[in-house]
Amino acid sequence: MASTISPAAAAALASIATPTTLVGQHQLYTRIRLATPADVPHIHKLFYQMAVFQNDTHLFTATESSIASTLFNSPPFQSFTVFILEVSSNPFKNIHSPAFLPIERTVPVDHVAADPEAETFKSSVANEDGDDNVTVAGFVLFVPSYTTFAGKPGFHVEDLLVRECYRRKGFGKMLLSAVAEQAVKMGFKRVEWSVLEWNVNAIKFYEEMGAKVLTEWRVCRLTGDALEAYGDANY
Repeated sequence: MASTISPAAAAALASIATPTTLVGQHQLYTRIRLATPADVPHIHKLFYQMAVFQNDTHLFTATESSIASTLFNSPPFQSFTVFILEVSSNPFKNIHSPAFLPIERTVPVDHVAADPEAETFKSSVANEDGDDNVTVAGFVLFVPSYTTFAGKPGFHVEDLLVRECYRRKGFGKMLLSAVAEQAVKMGFKRVEWSVLEWNVNAIKFYEEMGAKVLTEWRVCRLTGDALEAYGDANY
C-alpha cells in the first residue's frame, strides 16, 4: 500500500510533532540530524534491524562498504538523505551542520527504558564533539520524487525505523514530521511512502497523522535476474 500526505497536512504535522513541556515525568532529550559518513556502521545495523522487522533477512546483502560508497555522493535533499534520531539523558552539545539545523525536543516519558545495545549504538558523531552520552535510536531514509500532475517535486520515504526499546514514544512521528517539515520548507508537493498490508498498527498511525492510504496502488519491482536481463539491451 502507498501512503501520501499533502503540504497542508505536512505543515500541520510539523508544528505538533512532539510536546516539549514536562510535568513531573522523566525527560529524554532527542535530536534529529543529518547522517554523515561517520554514521555508516550504525546505519548498517539499523538497515539490518529493518530487515529483521520485515522478516526479510534472507534478502539483506548491504555492507558498510556498499552504504558508504552510495549514500553520500550528493548534497542533502538532492538524492538519498538520511536523518538520524539520537537520544540522551542530558542536553545536547551543538554540532556544526550548515545544510540542516538539527531538530531538538525534550520528551516526557514515564520511565527511561533500558537499552541493551546502548554501547553498540553510541553516537560517533556526537562523541567527536565531546558528547559521549548520546545513543542512535532510529533513522529515516528518503529521496526526491516528482508528481507529473502537479509539476512539482516531493519526497519518497524509503524506510523508517525506531529501535525496539524506543518505540511507542512518538519518535516515529518525529522522524516523519522532520521529512514533512523539510518538504514544506522546499515548496514540495507531497511526501509519500509504502506500508506493508499486515502492519495494521502502522496503517492506523499513518491515517491518524493525516496520510491517505492508497489501496488501489501496487508496488512493481524489477530486481535480480529479471533486472539483469535488460543489460543485454535485446528487448
